[in-house]
Parts: sequence; structure tokens; C-alpha cells
Amino acid sequence: MRWRARVPVRLVVLLGASVALGPLLVDFYLPALPQMTADLRTTESMLQLTLTAAVAGSAIGQLLAGPISDAVGRRLPLLVGIIGFVTTSVLCALAPTVEVLIGARLLQAISAAAGTVVARAVLRDLVTGRELARLLSVLVFVSGMAPIVAPVIGGQLLRVGGWRTLFVVLAAFGTVLLVVLLVALPESLPPDRRQRGGVPKALRAYVGLLVDPVFVGYALAGGFAFGALFGYISGSSFVFEGVFGLSPQQFSLLFAVNSLGLMLAAQTNGRLVRRLVEPRRMLTMGQLAAVASAGVLVAAAATSFAGLYGVVVPLFFVVATFGLVTPNAQALALARYPESAGTAAAVLGAAQFAIASFTGPMATAVAVTSALPMAVVVAGSMVLGLAARVLLTRAEGGRATEPAAHRSEG
Repeated sequence: MRWRARVPVRLVVLLGASVALGPLLVDFYLPALPQMTADLRTTESMLQLTLTAAVAGSAIGQLLAGPISDAVGRRLPLLVGIIGFVTTSVLCALAPTVEVLIGARLLQAISAAAGTVVARAVLRDLVTGRELARLLSVLVFVSGMAPIVAPVIGGQLLRVGGWRTLFVVLAAFGTVLLVVLLVALPESLPPDRRQRGGVPKALRAYVGLLVDPVFVGYALAGGFAFGALFGYISGSSFVFEGVFGLSPQQFSLLFAVNSLGLMLAAQTNGRLVRRLVEPRRMLTMGQLAAVASAGVLVAAAATSFAGLYGVVVPLFFVVATFGLVTPNAQALALARYPESAGTAAAVLGAAQFAIASFTGPMATAVAVTSALPMAVVVAGSMVLGLAARVLLTRAEGGRATEPAAHRSEG
């Protein structure tokens, strides 16, 4: 089956649902963390390792899925990954101890990572430049529905069932998605464009990416933005439920509002980069807005100014900037490597989750008695992302497209 010149809307929705497996496996059970701590007879820090395992598994899974998808095509790795996601979701639901749950979460995240890598690589197979930035914004918008819907549904499901029910629902979602993809997802990477050479070829591709300072700069811009987001995700339930006394249902609604801001920003970004603003300039604007909002968040958390609202309002804007930073950083990085889009997408994703594996635990490394630890982690990540991008992409100058050495539609 040949692709149309214009990417069908249904394809973007399917790819968004595949990417959504990642945020779903994190966000869906956030309202249940306090309940799980009691039920599994463990501690907050021990349960935090279930989030850390998900982050580490996502990084590992993307590094594996990227070169595999460049070698065998996009369709097979995605389908195998979703089968693994369904299986490991059931294992999570049956976990008798927190140690077993941690291991199952690691495998669950490794499986789900194929969705993130393949979705980005498919879009890079089809388009580049501003259109790629626009479609990645749509992907962020579609996948952003997961953080809105997941905590709300998760919080409501806790009224009728325990936390294990949440993982059963994840398995059911994965099953439905698998059936739809089997019917509706064609292959975007024909055999003559696939990479050959096995492990040595994959390693050389990774080295080539990592010695390109411009690519690394964009990867770190997106990576630290995700690190800030994950610092918020990791600490938010303990801050808003433990410190401010919100119920799981109230927390899930607050989480949904922040995710809505992210979606609106991603949608706005897609419209602007299509005709008005170059992705590189939009990335700069997003990062500056993120640093400014995070600075206000730290000040409010440190002084307890305006209480709950002093934290909620700047946090909303910080989370929203993720919809501006991420699609543009990814588009600018992927545009440089059309011939190995899967491997490049894997590095981008692995950078996000590798950074998040540090920022997540840091948000709850000390007893959560205020919003300040979370705020400092969020602000620090945003500052580091801006600094890394400015320093490493200076060689690119003012251009917002790929360098001549890499310009190719594959």
C-alpha cells in the first residue's frame, strides 16, 4: 500500500494513540499512589521506584526499537510492542508485592516504548521541515489527551475498584489498539529504504548522532523539558494530596486542566509553525516562557504566596510550554537524519527518559512538606534545557532546517 502525499488524519490519530501508551502507563495510576502505598505495605520512596522503572524501561525500549524499526520496518515492532504492553499490564494487575510491580513496570515500559519511536519515525518517513513540526504538534495534542483523560478516569475507577483495576483497563486499551492497528496501519518504510548491517550498523548510527552537537542540543532541549514535566508528574500527587489536602478526584481534575494547557499550546504551535513562525524561533520562545514561568513557581513555593493558587497558576504555564518545546525540538533534530529516523527518534526518546529518571526521584527525594522540591526540579530542568540548546546549536546559525549534508527525503 502506498502512502498519500498528505498524511491522513486517521493515521495521526492512530500514531497518537500509540504514543499515548507511554503517558497512560504513568498518568493513569497517579491518583492511586497513596492507596498503593498502604495496600502493598511499602513506602513512598519505594513506590516511587515503580515510576523510575517506567522511565528506565522507556529509555531502554526506545533504544532497542529505533534501529529495529529502521531495519525491519515500522509495523512489526509496533505490533510486537503493543502485545508486550498488554501482557505486562496484566502482570502489573496481579503483582503481589511492590518488588514484583517494579519489575513488571520495567517490562511494561520497554514494550510501550515502541509506540513512541515508531510514531515519530513514521511521520519523518513521510514529511519534513515545517510540516513535520506541525504533525508532531498534532501528535503531542492527540497524545496529550491521555494525561487529561487518564487521571480523571483513574480517579473515578478508584471509587468502584482498587488500583489493580487500573492495570486491567490498560490491558484492555492495548488490546483494542492492537486490533485496530492490525487492520488500519500500513508500512511506511519500504524494503529498499531499510537499514542493513545489524548491531555494528546500529552502533555506528548511534555514535554518529551523539557526535553531532546540533542534534544533541535539540535532544537535550526536549529531554530537559520532559525532565521538568516528569518532576511535576512524580511529585504532584504527594504535593497536592499530601500537602494541600486535595482528594484523588480533585487531584485528577487539576492534572487534567494542566494537560489541557499542554494540548492547547501544542495545537497553537502546529498552526503557527505551518506558515508564520519557524520551528527554531518557536522553540526559543517556548523555552524562554518555560524558564520565566518556572521562576515564578519557585518563588511562590518558597514564600507560600497565594497558597495553592500560587503553585497551580505558574505550574499550568510551565506544563503548557511542553507543547511548544517538544515538537519543535524533535522536528529540528529528526530533520537532520531522514535516512535513520527510527534511530534518531530512539535517541530523542531515550534522552527524555534518561533525564527523567533523575528528575523524577529528585522531586520526592526528601519528605514532601511543600511544593518547593518539585518546583526547584522543574525550574532547574528548564534552565538546563535552554542552556544546552543555546550552546550546542550555535554552529547551526539562524537556519531552521537540516544541514546540507543531511538534506534528503530518503
